[in-house]
Amino acid sequence: MSVLYLDCQAGISGDMTVAALLDLGISLEYLKTELGKLELPEDSYHLSISCSERQHISAMKFDVMVHTQNVQRCYAEIDRMITESELSDAVKNKASRIFRRLAEAEAKVHGVAIEQVHFHEVGAVDSIIDIVGTAICLDYLQVEQIFASALPLGNGFVDTAHGRLPVPAPATAVLMKGMPVHNMCGPGERVTPTGAAILAALASGFGQQPVMQLVNIGCGAGNKVFEDCPNVLRAFLGEIIEKNETKEEVIVAESNIDDSTPEVLGYAMERLFEQGALDVYFTPIQMKKNRPGVIMSFLCRPPQLQKLSRLLLQETSAIGLRYFTANRIILERCTVERRTEFGMIRFKQVIDDSGKMYRDSPEYEDCRRVARETGIPCREIFERLQQKGIPEA
Repeated sequence: MSVLYLDCQAGISGDMTVAALLDLGISLEYLKTELGKLELPEDSYHLSISCSERQHISAMKFDVMVHTQNVQRCYAEIDRMITESELSDAVKNKASRIFRRLAEAEAKVHGVAIEQVHFHEVGAVDSIIDIVGTAICLDYLQVEQIFASALPLGNGFVDTAHGRLPVPAPATAVLMKGMPVHNMCGPGERVTPTGAAILAALASGFGQQPVMQLVNIGCGAGNKVFEDCPNVLRAFLGEIIEKNETKEEVIVAESNIDDSTPEVLGYAMERLFEQGALDVYFTPIQMKKNRPGVIMSFLCRPPQLQKLSRLLLQETSAIGLRYFTANRIILERCTVERRTEFGMIRFKQVIDDSGKMYRDSPEYEDCRRVARETGIPCREIFERLQQKGIPEA
């Protein structure tokens, strides 16, 4: 599993995130080409990167020079711009999720409906580029999970379109709810709304760096110079290696529900998966007063229980849930890329405790992509790839 750990000791912003990801080996030309798929006039901005230094630490600096000032956009306009673009579905999904979290935070701060939210700094061209650029880079790197360190709160004030606001800015504070934070830092804005939204939408967990095989390190520089620490965001890219028949302790949480619509339950399932649930499923049951209902269950690791339980209670009509500890055994899994008649396709391999591979299946997302590109039924692509058989060990 490809994972990314963001060391936010100095904080996080949108431009720092893009810079750190580019520093992992993505060319600026590739980013420009992908951003060109948005409905933004090419002459409205200019992108550049440069080598910078923060307290003798070398880092990449990512700059967006905007030629159109004082741009305001509503949430619906930004969401439409993303969804109607020619970007990949994975990039659209990540970028839309980030802007959705931003819109929800702004709506809460200003006491308005999400449809009434108008962005100022966030709606400007540079912030759209930061958010969509982050999604593009993550997709290019094929990052499957993101983890981050605890976040510095900072202190003082920041000047915005709404006037001078305390640090962290109100929308940032809302987005940081549920994240581990600390104030072992000097003055200044350490986490911007864009940086907080990226983590709120995409991070699977926070705290110490997970055990992984390190592949590469990227370093992105912030605009400000802090006296207490180098203003850089470090991105550690690596692989989590799963062992044969790994035994681990998980939490099974469940709730009986008989008064939520299928649409609400389906959305709750999506959110639980997005926030790191290992599995989510429904079991039909008969409840009191002869009402048909379901047990909504999810599996998670112990540190995720509180966050996911809160999410289930917020997104459904459930007023409580129960949970218990369970042990599970999982076989070693890995993903390999192979050249096929449909081009390069990823295959998921499962290996038994003797080291012999006995299951080899093409990735659904790759089959889906080829089906959309060629018009061949996804089922047929899957069957043709499986007919090739499992390679000899």
